[in-house]
Amino acid sequence: MRIVLYIAVVLLASPSAFAADRPNIVWLSCEDISSHLGCYDDPHATTPNIDRLATEGVRYTHAFVAAGVCAPCRSTIITGMYQTSIGTQHMRSTAKLPDHITPFTIYLRDAGYYCTNNSKKDYQFKEPKATWDESSGKAHWRKRKNKDRPFFSVFNFTECHESGIASDAKYRKVTQSVKKHDPKSLTTLPPYYPDTPDVRADWGRYYDVVTAMDERVGQIIEQLKEDGLYEDTIVIYWSDHGVGLPRAKRWLYDSGMRVPLVVRVPKKFQPLAPGVAGSTTNRLVSLMDLGPSVLNLAGVKVPKHMQGVAFLGSGLPQARKYVYGARDRMDERYDIIRAVRDRRFKYIRNYEPFKTYYQYMNTPEKGRLMREIRRVATAGDLPPSAKLFMEPTKPVEELYDTASDPHEINNLADDPKYADRLAEMRRAHMDWVLETKDIGLIPEPEIAIREAKFGNRFAILRQSGAETLMERVRDAATLSLQGETGLTAMLEATRDEDAAVRYWGAIGIGNLAKQGAVGAERMHELLQDDSAVVRVAAARALCRMNHANEALPVLTKVLADGAQWERLHAIIALDEIDEMARPALHAMKEALNYRDDFDQRGKYTVRVANRALNELLGTDDIVP
Repeated sequence: MRIVLYIAVVLLASPSAFAADRPNIVWLSCEDISSHLGCYDDPHATTPNIDRLATEGVRYTHAFVAAGVCAPCRSTIITGMYQTSIGTQHMRSTAKLPDHITPFTIYLRDAGYYCTNNSKKDYQFKEPKATWDESSGKAHWRKRKNKDRPFFSVFNFTECHESGIASDAKYRKVTQSVKKHDPKSLTTLPPYYPDTPDVRADWGRYYDVVTAMDERVGQIIEQLKEDGLYEDTIVIYWSDHGVGLPRAKRWLYDSGMRVPLVVRVPKKFQPLAPGVAGSTTNRLVSLMDLGPSVLNLAGVKVPKHMQGVAFLGSGLPQARKYVYGARDRMDERYDIIRAVRDRRFKYIRNYEPFKTYYQYMNTPEKGRLMREIRRVATAGDLPPSAKLFMEPTKPVEELYDTASDPHEINNLADDPKYADRLAEMRRAHMDWVLETKDIGLIPEPEIAIREAKFGNRFAILRQSGAETLMERVRDAATLSLQGETGLTAMLEATRDEDAAVRYWGAIGIGNLAKQGAVGAERMHELLQDDSAVVRVAAARALCRMNHANEALPVLTKVLADGAQWERLHAIIALDEIDEMARPALHAMKEALNYRDDFDQRGKYTVRVANRALNELLGTDDIVP
């Protein structure tokens, strides 16, 4: 015991003593871009620094993120865990983690690395103090006291965030030294956008902010060279998700999930390299694999609980067959979507197909491109591929051959030739839900209640009996999509002992409203359910059946008295029923009073209430 303690004291006192021969590692992380870079053969990109890095390193052609938006993604990257396993899947939420799940940098620091983050975190949980030696706008490897100590340094570039396109002031600031792209000359405009001057203007701005980001990349690489560290440092460049524009950011199409990834390993560490300089690899990678990969490069054992798979270093495990993606609440709107991707095909499961693709959300609606899509749609001039995303509903399943259809427009889910592929990828998704314990299929108000009970969200589906609960929730959510043939099973689900299962049973019955008031008697009973979110789901179903008299008082009471996420569910249900919600105008106007107390009452409820009132009253009021 004394010997062990002595060794521990020596290592803590002198980290370089056992880490001096390990590589330094630098992450160059940017926001909101897809592979629109010169090294990915984009004809319009001006990215000389990243291109040069690619000639000295290896370029990944099949790198993906686990969500199409920053914070859920960043939670997966720092922990090596799916956001739907640890409870960070909802945009702008704060989860508690169990003690054994920590940022991977803690393991690096324990192994002697000096770890810095400059400076974005956005993990959606409060990280332990031991996560970084320093995390700030001034954090840098240069600040380590022992210059022989190996380091892991992260630099996050925000120039290319969607705000750099939407905000005139930010755009001017970040691109002041950049030669601007001519929007008229761009040939890469996606087919799901209308080709108008305003759309082209934003697409041109996108290329400009990418160039500004590339300049920052060059600055960090130059600093490594100035310090004589470039040949001692593995450099990894990546983006946190796809383009910061509609139908890309926040989405699970490749436009939102597929990202650039370039890795440069200096000659002295070539045995750790994924290939020779200037090469490409089609190895399937999820960016949640980054943390395990860094640990492997540093010679640190990857913890068994991590779901990420190392793709760099020696002794690599078998490469992934699939990567997985999840979309949950995006700010004020829920749209539960899951994705499975192999090297060629993408499978998407829409758990809320009765919602349109482009739900109204404050942040993207402020952007010029989204406003232009709305304008052209109103004029009836959208091209077919753009018109598709204005449909009021979505298919339950989508399947795309990304080799022949890179923009994922032609849905093959109903094509008999792809029936086997569809079944295989559907099965992969269904298995993943169980294996990873997808907490995103539990409605958020119930997650909040259970987190308070069990101490953290990860624990919710890891209690005694939870294995069967996850299966029941998954199957009930699937039943909700099956139409009238699933009615008997849906009604049975509404009698389950668990509120999350009852919720999906009620949602499914509400989805059947066009077939008549099937299940109406049971929905009236559920208006008295112990769970507020089940009561809201039952009220929604009754409204869709044109039985609003008893349903509206339930919705307005939850809106007035419910907890934060219960209120959000209630106002979304009111917004969904359009004119039928008019008797609830007073309650919705009262909800606007929450705007001055966002932390306590929920700004997202305010946003949806404001949108619903604008629609009903013909107003154009704006809220933050």
